[in-house]
Amino acid sequence: MLSMYTELVMIIMGISLVLYMILGGADFGAGIIEIFTGNKGNHTVSRALAPVWEANHMWLIIAIVILFNGFPKVYRILSTNLHIPVLVFLIAIVFRGAAFTFRHYDAYEDKSKILYSYIFRYSSLVAVFFLGIIISAFFGGTIPDTNVGSFTELYINPWFNLFSMATGGFLITLSAYIAAMFLLGEVTTNEEYDLISNFSKRLFAMSVFTGLSIFITSYLTELVFHNLFFQHPISIVAGILATLLVPVIFRLIHQKKVWQLRFTVATQITLIMAGWFIIQWPNLVVFSNGSVLSMHNAASPKITMKILFYALAIGVVIIFPGLFYLFKLFKSDNNLDPKS
Repeated sequence: MLSMYTELVMIIMGISLVLYMILGGADFGAGIIEIFTGNKGNHTVSRALAPVWEANHMWLIIAIVILFNGFPKVYRILSTNLHIPVLVFLIAIVFRGAAFTFRHYDAYEDKSKILYSYIFRYSSLVAVFFLGIIISAFFGGTIPDTNVGSFTELYINPWFNLFSMATGGFLITLSAYIAAMFLLGEVTTNEEYDLISNFSKRLFAMSVFTGLSIFITSYLTELVFHNLFFQHPISIVAGILATLLVPVIFRLIHQKKVWQLRFTVATQITLIMAGWFIIQWPNLVVFSNGSVLSMHNAASPKITMKILFYALAIGVVIIFPGLFYLFKLFKSDNNLDPKS
């Protein structure tokens, strides 16, 4: 019997992952956008991220804490079978954060800022790519259900495959797309607004292409994802609804209604993530032999889940007001006059 507290904890983790995809995705995507816009978007990205970039990783930390305490079997898989992509992901986050800090707060205008910018941009790309690889392993059916096997079978094959690469590519384009939409509210000139808005439309097209590549690679490599997706009508509906928001988003871009645009894009990403959650529920890991590790057999004892839920509930009461105030303080002004 699945504990009520287990379901509540899973819902909180799901919310954390959605918020990390939206806010953290915009954070990472801003660095990816700089690869293509160069120094033209440098100032805008720095101004947008400086007040809030550290807070965005809080959602990932919450998800990891939930896995460690509430679902230790899943955490074991994350830290063993996937230890290589996890290590690369964490190293990229450290390099990215250090480079952004030195670039933004360095008092000297010299060539070091150019180096910091390159590190910031490409470590953002690497971090998002390997985050996608990590996520794909949980639902792609590439992880063995045994600890017996060669190093390659246990620690390379679960993530080094076409399906995982396609998922990593999708997350790159999706993060850049989210970032472009959010950055439209940070620009100070119409020229910069037009540059980023045109780029955001191209990124959406790329996201559609890379999203389709996930299904194609799943089919070609005989994995389970494409079958699972088409077995869940609600996931299909979520995908259709996310697609129907595209003309609304493009209209809001044209009208320069940046806050309505951000809300609509956040809704679109939530629908995409909801489609993934529905496919997974109640499973946490799909193994290569077709068996699954679900919440029913992966959760910690009921007392642990109960304590974890109350700790998270108290944390929400403390965190959300502070986070709301942080964004209100630094993001309440629209920098671009739509009439200018």
